[in-house]
Amino acid sequence: MTTPEPHALPPAGPGQLVEWRLRMTAAQRGVWTGTELRRLLAERAGLELAAASVSALFTKQPSQVKLSTLAALCTALDCTPGDLLALRDGGPPPGSSPSPHAVPDTAPPSARAATPPPAPLNRSLPPL
Repeated sequence: MTTPEPHALPPAGPGQLVEWRLRMTAAQRGVWTGTELRRLLAERAGLELAAASVSALFTKQPSQVKLSTLAALCTALDCTPGDLLALRDGGPPPGSSPSPHAVPDTAPPSARAATPPPAPLNRSLPPL
């Protein structure tokens, strides 16, 4: 049995991967650190998580997430699960090393769904 790449879950459908977008979603709402996210989870959703757990959620793509944790993240960040999870066509997410088992995207650019970029906040993400 092979282990998926750190930022790629097993395919969600033919040629699709699930992308964890917590860091980007949080940044779009002015939450830049795991410490800030941990505070919001406690204040807004009543969820107390260890600092290491929040850091892992914030910096890595989890292989699984409890629905109660997903609901708490949505409450804390005032977002939907669709903001935190995105389906993308095969291949590793941007910034990760390619998997030798990844299926290349052979569709012409005109056939790929265009995703509008998020509204700029005049601020970049802090390094991982």
